[in-house]
Amino acid sequence: MEVLPARAERVLELGCGTGNLTLRLAAGYPEATITTVDASPEMTALTGHRAVDAGCAGRVVTKTARFEDLAFPAGSFDLVASCMSLHHVRDKAALYRDIAAWLSPGGVLRFADQFLGATPALQEGFWEGWLRHCRLRGHCTEEEIQSLLRHAAAHDHYVPLAEHFAMLRGAGFVAMDCSWRTLMYAVVTADR
Repeated sequence: MEVLPARAERVLELGCGTGNLTLRLAAGYPEATITTVDASPEMTALTGHRAVDAGCAGRVVTKTARFEDLAFPAGSFDLVASCMSLHHVRDKAALYRDIAAWLSPGGVLRFADQFLGATPALQEGFWEGWLRHCRLRGHCTEEEIQSLLRHAAAHDHYVPLAEHFAMLRGAGFVAMDCSWRTLMYAVVTADR
């Protein structure tokens, strides 16, 4: 949460999943309206239920949609946030252009995701490190690892960090940075 702006009144979260980030955003911005989107109706339903339980349902709007199908008026949000979701998008450049349009002047994009290594050797090391982590006692079974690998091969579209920065710059973002990275996981910041 250290990279998030001090204030935001209109927040868009791309990929709510089980609602963990949604609830943290609601707690961190107690006056904000949070629009959260996920392609899975099960995830938006779960997030909606968790918002009710947390007492912030009046400020959380859930939408079931693919990010590529979203349409919002220009300047609708102060902050767009995402955690572990943008690697599912094939045409990231188009999404970044949309996000830039949806942000108000001075708005910011903050996201954590998985990134392709800049070289095949780096990427191989990233995968090996991830697999070592998964195989630690109590983390994942071999069956779960194989399922994750099949899912990644079928649904994930990883791009090197430098390419993300080029696409963000092309969409009109400035001050792009990587505030944290380990293996293929990183946190990216970009300002409008």
